[in-house]
Amino acid sequence: MPRRYPEEFRRKVLDLVAAGRPVAQIAADLGISDQTIYVWRKQELIDTGQIPGATSAEQSELIAAKRRIRELEHEVAILKRARELLKGQGHGPKGVTRP
Repeated sequence: MPRRYPEEFRRKVLDLVAAGRPVAQIAADLGISDQTIYVWRKQELIDTGQIPGATSAEQSELIAAKRRIRELEHEVAILKRARELLKGQGHGPKGVTRP
């Protein structure tokens, strides 16, 4: 899993880039990948509307929605398994046998 950096650290790095310091130098000084800085810069351009793409807020919503979908799919799988187990007993939930 990628390492997460605090938002304030990202902001300071992007401020250094905006001040004109070379990305390679910033990356070497801080011990991070220059590619990481380029990704942060691109996301900043998207968030400020300078280039098209999914904003950070939209990405957060999408991640949360995907997580919730996984949870619901897991719950559905559990319920299906429980239904199959009950079906194998030959009794309905109220104890009535169905043909």
